[in-house]
Amino acid sequence: MTESESEPESESSTDVYDLVGVGIGPFNLSLAALADGAPDLRTLFLDAKPAFSWHPGLLMEGTTLQVPFLADLVTMVDPTSPWSYLNYLRHHDRMFPFFFSERFHIPRREYDAYCRWVSDALPSCQFDAHVDELGWDETDDLFVVAHRAADGTSTRVRARQIVLGVGTNPVVPEPLRPLLAAGAASAHAGRVLHSADYRTHRARLAACDDVTVIGAGQSGAEVALDLLRHQDGDGAGGPYVRWLARTNAFAPMEYSKIGLEHFTPDYIRYFRALPEERREQLVAEQWQLYKGVSEETLAELHDELYERTIGGAEPRAALHPGVAIVAAEVDGAGYVLTCRHTQQDALFEIRTSAIVAATGYTATRPAFLDGEHGLGTLVDWDEKGRYRIDGDYRVALDPRISGRLYVQNAELHTHGVGAPDLTLGAWRAATILNAVAGRTVLRVPRRAAWTTFGVPRSASESAAVPAAVVRP
Repeated sequence: MTESESEPESESSTDVYDLVGVGIGPFNLSLAALADGAPDLRTLFLDAKPAFSWHPGLLMEGTTLQVPFLADLVTMVDPTSPWSYLNYLRHHDRMFPFFFSERFHIPRREYDAYCRWVSDALPSCQFDAHVDELGWDETDDLFVVAHRAADGTSTRVRARQIVLGVGTNPVVPEPLRPLLAAGAASAHAGRVLHSADYRTHRARLAACDDVTVIGAGQSGAEVALDLLRHQDGDGAGGPYVRWLARTNAFAPMEYSKIGLEHFTPDYIRYFRALPEERREQLVAEQWQLYKGVSEETLAELHDELYERTIGGAEPRAALHPGVAIVAAEVDGAGYVLTCRHTQQDALFEIRTSAIVAATGYTATRPAFLDGEHGLGTLVDWDEKGRYRIDGDYRVALDPRISGRLYVQNAELHTHGVGAPDLTLGAWRAATILNAVAGRTVLRVPRRAAWTTFGVPRSASESAAVPAAVVRP
């Protein structure tokens, strides 16, 4: 056997970059787009997927982004960038149709297409690059990144700084996990799933007699609405649609002009200064800021149900807030869910043909950090195994490491509800870019909110009222 046959993987020569990004979702793509305007920085962004894709399981027709189009990859910090959404429209001869549509919230499918346009055009973005290893070379004081293509070709590059943008993983209620454990090979595949895979199994679910959707957020509402629209006009065909939520109400997302100021740098600075215990409490209390449903989607659900009850017909749908899933069991060709009504503290059972868990996502700790040569042992994790992150989104590392590790969308516990929100994506990317460059590449606003979060520090911060006196 020849050497090439026994060792199919090859290793290219080592390159050194100023910054290597792992993962190309909207947040790292924003950083890549903004860094394109700093030609003195050598950057590389890697992603295992063959091409850009953003929540493909939820790209149904009619769904829209929950933030205005100005919250694209670049505009909030650099509206002159060639990678803006408006420039995408211009390049695709869609400026006039967009203007006449009078849209402020754009279709999700077009946001996905816009991001793909940017990622295809940026030379710093490399797909089909699965990162297997992220380590530290003490001799050269550089990070080492090993990535592998689908054909087995292995490449090692070196970087002075790293930014992790690996995204989040779906969260599934504990009672459903045994039914999802075997993945695609499971007998339950396509009948018990997370909403991240909804579009893949949409046709099969629409053909079921009864589908139960779990989760009070936007994804749950969109899945329930889409299944409801698969019913015939008279409501006779299509699945019976049941929507369960642990929250006490199917509540709209906070979208008042002042309320949205929680998605500003001002609030992040305030939140970061709070004690950890208070931060944890606030994130739980503020779920409507980032886990609620748009008023438009709730209105559309109501309208669909109204149409189906004209003439006294009974809707083939049910909405149940304040319900927790206690257990899930196989029941012939379907499933039995044991539920508890949280306010009445009463147990009841639901029989259903299929289950869609629209139960959100959580920050991912990538496997390559914990490999044989991984960086995991050199990260200063907090008591709950999370990153410690400073104001520049820099992760605390062992003092022996001179390089910098940054992270995106893993800082809910340190920076608050804006972490997963696209509104702050460009601002956070610019903050990281300035820190990486060691200079101001892009100016970021000093103040972005009218609200004063916390006690005013001086009368000049609150011209309408005297400065507060802080008492012990």
